[in-house]
Amino acid sequence: MKRVLVTGGTGFIGSWCVLSLLDAGHTVRTTVRDPRREPALRSWLHAAAPFDDDRLTVVRADLEHPDGWDDAVAGCDFVLHVASPTLRHTPADDDDLVGPAREGVVRVLRAARDAGVRRVVLTSAFGAVGIGHPRRSTPFTEEDWTDVDADIPPYQRSKTLAERAAWQFVEDEGGGLELAAVHPVGVLGPLLGPDDPPSLRLVRRILEGRVPACPPFAMGYVDVRDVADLHLRAMTDPAAAGERFLAIAGHSLSVVEIARILRDRLGERAAKAPTRELPVWLTRALGILNPELRLLRHQLGRDLDATSAKAERLLGWRARPIEDTITETAESLLAHGVGV
Repeated sequence: MKRVLVTGGTGFIGSWCVLSLLDAGHTVRTTVRDPRREPALRSWLHAAAPFDDDRLTVVRADLEHPDGWDDAVAGCDFVLHVASPTLRHTPADDDDLVGPAREGVVRVLRAARDAGVRRVVLTSAFGAVGIGHPRRSTPFTEEDWTDVDADIPPYQRSKTLAERAAWQFVEDEGGGLELAAVHPVGVLGPLLGPDDPPSLRLVRRILEGRVPACPPFAMGYVDVRDVADLHLRAMTDPAAAGERFLAIAGHSLSVVEIARILRDRLGERAAKAPTRELPVWLTRALGILNPELRLLRHQLGRDLDATSAKAERLLGWRARPIEDTITETAESLLAHGVGV
């Protein structure tokens, strides 16, 4: 078994990657910005599955600062670089996300190269693939890149430019370091702890009745546990070196379809889920006053579908049914007091 560094181990995807690695028998080191979160992280992980505490080490490192990264990667065979600035609040400026994301990924790659790490798996996003393009009828693939010259949100711009910087670094200065990138669509699934992942915000607000009518767009979704599984496959499979992999369960879903699944599966517990979809023109008008709706302006009236055929073909990856994931997401949120 190998020693693996996971950056951002307290995050939604990062914590599931840590758990999956421990379950597979690996020794894991993970970075956190605040060491005071270590007891909570260990508690979440132990509640989900048994493991030997000696196989998990938690160290402090911050993407925005150089300190700690050489020690974090020392002795590691692989790195899962999951950590990235996230959209918990609407940023005032693109540079709030773009600079730290781009500089952070290069910082991690440089430390990994210098430590003799074999391969880094970068957690990118669909936001680096399918944003800023004209309408299309075919699903997005790994050959597509988000158009950063278009009028796009800061988060998608940051993920795209960070991934571009990663590939450029490996080409110019990698010195044999291998890179693979995983591109999840909207990530759902059960919580390991009482965190508030931005990707669960839609389901949370539907359950709470804070979405009186559904915004008109469709996109893909995938289970966080399947995202972690794809990271592990991309870490060790020779076919993954130098490749990008989209992660989506089946096909895209509209918001009103998600609401319908919640009503069908949860009954009265999802009684606040909306039953109708807003017109595009009205959603745009409401976005003038609502910054979160305004962030959706590029998606309104569109179907941002994608395909995971490449991951299925090259790595044997399979996603669980998204209806089950949506149900388990809601069950987990309700268990943590949402919607009550």
